[in-house]
This record gives sequence, structure tokens and C-alpha cells, in this order.
Amino acid sequence: MDELLASLAAAVDAVRAAGGGRAPEALGPGELMAVNEAFGALRRRVDAAYLPVATEITRQSRTELGKDSLARKQGFRSPAMLISATTGATVGDAVRMVTVGEATAPRTTLTGQSAPAKHPHVAAALSAGEIGMPAASAIISMLDRVAIRADRAAADRMEKTLAAAAPGLTLDQLHKLIARAEAHLDPDGLAPREEQLHADRFLTVREDRGGAILVTGAFDPENGAPIKAAIEGLVTGMIRRRDDTAGPVAEDTRSVRQMQADALADLCRHALGCAEVPTGPSTTVVVRMSLSDLEAGTGAGEIDGIAQPVSAAVVRRMAADAQIIPCVLGGESEILDWGRAKRLFTPAQKLALVERDGGCAFCGAPPHMTVVHHLRWWARDAGRTDLGNGILLCVACHHRIHNDGWDIRIDGTGSGARVWFIPPPWLDPARTPRLGGRTRYDLAA
Repeated sequence: MDELLASLAAAVDAVRAAGGGRAPEALGPGELMAVNEAFGALRRRVDAAYLPVATEITRQSRTELGKDSLARKQGFRSPAMLISATTGATVGDAVRMVTVGEATAPRTTLTGQSAPAKHPHVAAALSAGEIGMPAASAIISMLDRVAIRADRAAADRMEKTLAAAAPGLTLDQLHKLIARAEAHLDPDGLAPREEQLHADRFLTVREDRGGAILVTGAFDPENGAPIKAAIEGLVTGMIRRRDDTAGPVAEDTRSVRQMQADALADLCRHALGCAEVPTGPSTTVVVRMSLSDLEAGTGAGEIDGIAQPVSAAVVRRMAADAQIIPCVLGGESEILDWGRAKRLFTPAQKLALVERDGGCAFCGAPPHMTVVHHLRWWARDAGRTDLGNGILLCVACHHRIHNDGWDIRIDGTGSGARVWFIPPPWLDPARTPRLGGRTRYDLAA
């Protein structure tokens, strides 16, 4: 406990030093980011320090103690409710605290010998202040789900990989990485989950008493991907027209949710008056898988814009649809580097960049919301229309990078190249490169 308290004291000192004792509104951008990072480190240290406390409260509140249970003595029905009341966390968060605490605490065998924690790599990352409780809980939950079916050594390596990759990722980004990790550790579990999602699909359309038409539904990835792509593609077109046009179009004040509702209505109007299958806006659904896995029917594939990996069977079915583009990695492809012969990147080049960047290389927006930009400008800097000089960015990130002075560096070639964003000096005096693109979600240790 003394060691944990010392680490907390050091984290508090770091917060004070980062701000120099000044109010937040008196700080420059770089100083404000330093204070933000110091508070993040402090919060992670507090998580690490409190988890053993939550675990011990649970141990002293176990059911077999009856009326001598600590929680009952304090007037609570369960240790989670006690923790929730005293920390301000939800009961669900309290349960997760206990789970993480038990999974990362040193253990004692039946013979009285000391044993490492159930999840030692997560425990080490927590103790070092590299990850907080939410990230630890997400990783542990997945590992526990696949524990029965996954190879133990592979699960241990994956735990180490995820614990190392989690710092710097948002929780949504980490969940995307965890979904890929689960598919890698338990590929046989994909098909049953897909069958259940398919069985649970539904759509209801009804009119409420006020006259509104209520549409509610849930879809499996195979059926949901084209719906999602079509609606998001239409919405992206609406936003671009609003941003690039003066006059009435530029005065469009609809929210994204309102645009999505209008996009669905537009698709249905088109379907009612069209003899052909509606193809929607200029957007595509790309399913991706290695050639060896596709031929063998093993492993997992990906659908652009869908975080959950899918089985080889789903990839094969979707690849048979003429309106969906299958991207088989390792197969033959057309020439993608056009040099100065073309001003604009071709659709084939954009598909290749999707393999590398996965969408907006900066913020992670889906591919259909992005356009290809030259790193070295075509007109001003004689930049080539080659893959090595292109990057996928959404409109907002493109403007932010240019206006704020970010630099971009690409290491390597092809879909495995690594994209780095280098912040401007006013934001980060050290200009520490930040990894972008699809490689943020690589599972290789």
C-alpha cells in the first residue's frame, strides 16, 4: 500500500508541475495538454490503487459470512452497492472494479504458495499507470470469454499485445482491437455468434399516437453493412454539399440524425419508383480477407465500417454479390501507381489506401467519408498521384491538419506501411509522432 500511495503522490506532483500553479484558462495549448496527460496518469494511478481495496471489500463481504459480511454491516446488500455508494460509481462499474481487482491480484495456491495474477500483463500495465480500469476490464472480459476454447499460450501473448497497445487508444478503438483479437483467438466462435445475430435480426415499422412513424431494428453484419454504407454515403454527400456550396444548401441546419432519417426516406422513394435494384449513392461495401483463409474457409474477415470481424462463410456469401467489392489480399491486382499521368486518385488506388489507412487515417472515420489527399500537393509541389503520396482523410481532419500545422510521415510501402502524424510544436513541443491508419489495430506483438 505504501508503494501505491507513493505513486499517487508522485502523480499529484506531476499535475502541479505541469500547470505551474496557474488556472487552466491561463495555460497555452502545449501546457494544457501536459496538464491533461498528467491528470490522465493520476486517474490511472487512482484506479490501480483502489482495485485492491475493492477486492478486499468483496472478500470481507462474501455470502458465507452471513450477518458478519462487511457490506451487510454497513447496510448494503452487496459489496458492489457499498462500493457504488462510497465512490459514486454505478453498480455495474463497481462490479467491473471487483472483477478486474480479482483478476489482477496476486494469488495463493491451495498449498499456501504465492502465484502470479490470473492476468499478469494487464496487472503490470495497471500497476505502471499505463492503462485504467475501463481498458483493463474490456481486455479481461474478452480473455475470460474465450478462455475455455483458446490456446493458453496464444491467449497469454494476446493479453500482452493488448495491454501494450491500449495506452493512447480511445475505449472505442480498443474495443475494435479486442474484437479482432477475439476472432483471432476463437475463430470457431464467429459462426455461432453470426448465426445468433442473424436469428435475432428484426425490423418493426409502426405509427405512434402522435403520427410519427417509428422504425426500430437490429441486423447481423452481413445484412447491416449495406444498409449502414448506403445511409452513411448519402449523409456524407449531404454534408459535403453543405460545406462546399453557398446559398440555400449551405444553410442546411439538419443534424446528422435528421440527415440519416432523410437518407432512408430517399432510398425508399427510389425503390418505389425504380424497376432495378436500388444501388444507393456513390459508396461501396468492401469485404476483406486473405486469399489463403478464403480458400481454406478458415480465419476471420472484415467489412469496412463494421468493427466486428466475420467468418469466412460470410465473406464468401458477400463476395458473390455484384454490388459488393471483395478485396482478397495476396491476389493479383491492377497497376496502382500512376505517377503524374493522373491528377486524381483512381477508385482502385483509393481501395488500396483503404487497406493501409482503414478510413480516415487521423480520426478513424469510415472509408466512404474520406477522400484521397496528396501529401505533397499535385500542383504546388509536383506531388505524384502515387500510393506513397496519398492518404485518406475526412474533410474535417484534412482542414485541421493543414490549418494547425501537422506533418505526416509514411514508413514503408503498400498496405503494411505505417502512417505517422507529427503534431505542431505549439501543441506538443517534443513533436512525438502518433500512429494513425489501420496499423493502430495490428495484433502483432
